[in-house]
Amino acid sequence: MAVLRVLGIDPGLTRCGVGVVDVARDRSATLVHVGVIRSDPHEPIERRLAAIAEGIRAVIDEHSPSVLAVERVFSQHNRHSVMGTAQASGIALLIAGERGLAAATHTPTEVKAAVTGYGVADKRQVQAMVARILRLDEVPQPADAADALALALCHAWRGGTASAPAPAGGSLTPAQRAWANAERLARR
Repeated sequence: MAVLRVLGIDPGLTRCGVGVVDVARDRSATLVHVGVIRSDPHEPIERRLAAIAEGIRAVIDEHSPSVLAVERVFSQHNRHSVMGTAQASGIALLIAGERGLAAATHTPTEVKAAVTGYGVADKRQVQAMVARILRLDEVPQPADAADALALALCHAWRGGTASAPAPAGGSLTPAQRAWANAERLARR
């Protein structure tokens, strides 16, 4: 059975959620890794971004995802908060580019709809569904970790690599080819 390994990233400057899942053709999913990369709010911005980059690279090195899914930055009431989120998102996408990984962004509404079937679900509903889908005894904490897993699931269930660009050089990895073939066969 073909499996797609997705790294979901819930970008944040203080807490950046990271979650890796393996998703099979039948949409069943298995938790591979979940965590939060933290940066000290008292540090200069360049050190905070470097800490986030180091953490994302470590997860990629350890778990070898086929694709990276990042929450799409959207307008928030707090401009300071949205700037940090945008900066962390940019770091994640840059690293994907450096590593030749396909990358995609998804809005919070897309993620909620994919995981719960309801685009305006609240955070608790999303977290509960993530735990249920991955057969976990508890909801991953903090919320950023559960959100990262929801992003990974959303990406895999919304077409996997089909909506993401091919890695540098224009060719798909063996895992991406297997996933794309499985998706094509499932649509018949």
